Amino acid sequence: MDAIEALLGRASCPKVTAPGPTPDQLDVILRAGSRAPDHGRMQPFRFLVVEGEARNRLGELLAAALGNREPEAAASVLDSERAKALRAPTIVAVAAALRPNPKVPDIEQVLAAGAACQNMMLAAYAMGLGVAWRTGAAAYDIGVKAGLGFDASDAIVGFLYIGTPAGTPPQRTVDVAALTRRL
Repeated sequence: MDAIEALLGRASCPKVTAPGPTPDQLDVILRAGSRAPDHGRMQPFRFLVVEGEARNRLGELLAAALGNREPEAAASVLDSERAKALRAPTIVAVAAALRPNPKVPDIEQVLAAGAACQNMMLAAYAMGLGVAWRTGAAAYDIGVKAGLGFDASDAIVGFLYIGTPAGTPPQRTVDVAALTRRL
């Protein structure tokens, strides 16, 4: 698949199943993420791969964080939160490790991590994998950050859920003219 085909054909795949990416495919996905543009070549992006039994540990972390944020949450709500980590055979948490730099504001470091997510999604799609970029309250939770080994100042920009597409991803029609202005 060429780059233009991947860019124009990619769609988020809300449901994925096993198998996940092979080790070689995951290596390509992570290398694609590391090639994202970033001002000052700071490489602020950090990747945490969650597979196998680690998904259960992530689920427990997500449920505990929700319980801390919402102490009155019902057991069924906590179970639902816990199950989010089992929705894909491979999850890659992507964060921006923010470092002070007078020439590279935090927002540019966060955008670089977002570009890394996009690169990884395109690489997965080009290899026939399904991927969805998710965030939610857990991405901004200081306890989740700590539990995943990120610093409190790091910005989790997404959890990429990667696996075999379960069905055809929904396509969307975009009116580019409505989104575009000319000066």
